[in-house]
Amino acid sequence: MISTSARLLRLVALFSARPAWTCDELAGQLAVTARTVRRDVARLRELGYGVESDPGPWGGYRLRDGSRMPPLILDDEEALAVAVGLREAALSGVLGGDQAALSALLKLRQVLPARIAHRLGEMDAAFVHTRRPGEPQIASAMLLELATACRRGERSQLSYRDREGNATTRDVDPYRLVHTGRRWYFVARDVTRGEWRTFRADRVARIQPTGRAVELADPPDPVLLVSRSIAAGRYPLQVTVRLPVPMERALRLVPPTVGSHRADGPDATVVDIGGPDADGLARYLLGLATPLRVLSPDEVREALLRRTREMLAANDVPPAIADPR
Repeated sequence: MISTSARLLRLVALFSARPAWTCDELAGQLAVTARTVRRDVARLRELGYGVESDPGPWGGYRLRDGSRMPPLILDDEEALAVAVGLREAALSGVLGGDQAALSALLKLRQVLPARIAHRLGEMDAAFVHTRRPGEPQIASAMLLELATACRRGERSQLSYRDREGNATTRDVDPYRLVHTGRRWYFVARDVTRGEWRTFRADRVARIQPTGRAVELADPPDPVLLVSRSIAAGRYPLQVTVRLPVPMERALRLVPPTVGSHRADGPDATVVDIGGPDADGLARYLLGLATPLRVLSPDEVREALLRRTREMLAANDVPPAIADPR
């Protein structure tokens, strides 16, 4: 169950969206009992919110006619607590693919008193996240800078380090931030190359707006662009396979961050998958545990056949069956 303070914030948001609610509706929205709703409404009244009640089975709560929701006022400790909570939600990706926590944190930081913003900055410098092996660390301050660049819609200078560690500076038109559950990616149009690119946010050293507003013509689906970019990474080898399943099923078998998909009729899908070597790709394909046909290259097909024969031999399958040729 969510905390009382979080529930009150949610209740204020509900009354802002719609002035009248029945008690049962509010209880359902907040996932609490009607008794808890009555207590929370009483707390709002104590804080100065003009909430009236209507008796009877069809009654409920509504804002007093002509009244407006008063501004949400937080003391220093409350503001800091909300900012830290939003920061952790943004960095952990607990909310999934959306950017609600990051967007809310950006708005909150813009109105925080200087003394609170300073304290939050000190905490940013002190906090270190425990991360999974190979997972990059990124400061919330950099995420906020990138989010601000996306919101401003201004051409910016991006200082970036590629995977080899080479530092580059390029002009970009910021568009979106995408969280994959493991990393943040910055989607922007590379002005010099004239194409949409994805940049790992943890490799961004600095972003500086130029003050030049730009209008983005026909921007891409940022999530799809990031998925394709990850799937098409610079692997030394790529295999193309045909799965005898519709696109929806193929996407469940091979996630879009692993392979690039294209339909081959209504009941089949061709997928391109990158890997370190032929044997590694063969192991991955066997792990799919589904019928498939390797279209190219021959070395992956041979590695897959070799591993299949070894598996059959280990299970005492007669040679004639293990090698139908």
